[in-house]
Amino acid sequence: MGFGQVILAILGVVVLMIVHELGHMLAARRFGMRVETFSLGFGPTIWKHKPKDSPTTYQIAVVPFLAYVKIAGMNPFEPVDPKDKGSYANASLWARIVTIAAGPIANYLLAFVLFFVGTVMGGRLAPDEASMRVEPHPDGPAAQVGILKGDRVLSINGSPIRDWDALKATMAAHPGETVDVEVERNDKILHFSPVVGSEGERKGKIWVGPVSRVMGMGETTLVCLKLPPLMIYENVRALAMAITFREKPDVGGPVRMVKEVSNAIAIGPSAALRYLGAISAGLVAINLLPIPALDGGRLMFLLYEAIARKRANEKVEAKIHAVALLMFLALFVVITVHDLIPTKDKVEGSSKGAPAKSAPALSASPPTPPPPTPTTP
Repeated sequence: MGFGQVILAILGVVVLMIVHELGHMLAARRFGMRVETFSLGFGPTIWKHKPKDSPTTYQIAVVPFLAYVKIAGMNPFEPVDPKDKGSYANASLWARIVTIAAGPIANYLLAFVLFFVGTVMGGRLAPDEASMRVEPHPDGPAAQVGILKGDRVLSINGSPIRDWDALKATMAAHPGETVDVEVERNDKILHFSPVVGSEGERKGKIWVGPVSRVMGMGETTLVCLKLPPLMIYENVRALAMAITFREKPDVGGPVRMVKEVSNAIAIGPSAALRYLGAISAGLVAINLLPIPALDGGRLMFLLYEAIARKRANEKVEAKIHAVALLMFLALFVVITVHDLIPTKDKVEGSSKGAPAKSAPALSASPPTPPPPTPTTP
C-alpha cells in the first residue's frame, strides 16, 4: 500500500462526504434557506473562504473525516426572526424533509454513478453463472489439481451440478475432504480431486468462481441500478445481525475505509470506483437509521411533526441530537484507535496467505466486496 494510493483513497472518501453535504446544501438553497457554513472536517479551521455576495463560508478543518453544513435557523438556541425567509426554522415541513433527506439521496445517486463508471471501465464484465464454467483462484485447491479457467463443472462425487447454489451447498457439506469434480474441457470429460478447504475463509470452498461475460450497456445500467439498494440491504442486514449477536460485527471507521480503498486502488481504477460506490451506499444505510444526530433521526422528528401536526420541542430535540453526536464522536475515536492498532487477528489474517477478498469463491462475485459498516455520521 503505497503513499500515493493512500492519498488517492483519502481523496476518494472525502469526495463521498462532500457529495453528501452538497446534497443538503443544494436542497436548502433550492428552498431559499441560507447556508452559512460548508465545512470539510471538524475542529480548528485551517482554511476558509467566503465568496463575494455569498452567505456561505467554505472551510477546511483539522480533522478531515467528517463534514457538515450549517443552515441558518437550525440551532433553536439562536434567535430566529419569524420573518426571515432564509431560516430553516421558518421553512415548510416539506422543505425541511427534502433538505435533510438530500444528503443520503446524493450518496445514493453517487453510488450508482461510481458503480456504472467502474463497471464500464472494467469492461462491463459480469459473472456468467448460467454456463457453469469456472475460473479458479491461482492459489486455491482447484487450481492446484489442474482445473483451468473455462472448465464446465458437470458433477461432484457423481451428483449432477446444475447451478451455483448446488455447487456451493455440495462443497460446504465436505470441508476438509477430497471430492471428485467432473468437468468438460474442449469436448472431453475430465476428473479432478481437490481437497475442500477446512478452516477460515477456505472452509467449504475450492476457490472457484464463474467466468466473466461482457454485458451490453442496457444490462450494465440495470445491474448498476440494482447495486445501491442491494448494498444498503446488506449493510442493514449486517447491522441487524450484529445487534442480535448472530454475527460478529464488522465495523470500520475512516482509517479502515482508507485501507480498503487503497487495496482496491492497487487492483485498479475500476475496482476502486466500485468499492467507493459500495461505501457511498453504506453511508446511505447508516445515515438513514432512525438514530438522533443522523439524518434518519432528524427525519423521525419531522415525521412526528407531519403526523401530530405540531413540531416537537425544538430545544429538547437539539439536546438529544447533541448528546447522540457526542456518543458518535466517542465511538468514532474508539474505532479509529482500533483500526490503527494492530491486533492478533489482523496480524494472523495478513500472514496466512489466504486469497484476496476479491477472489472468486464458489459464488458469483459481486462487483465489489461489501465495505465495513461505516460509522461516520
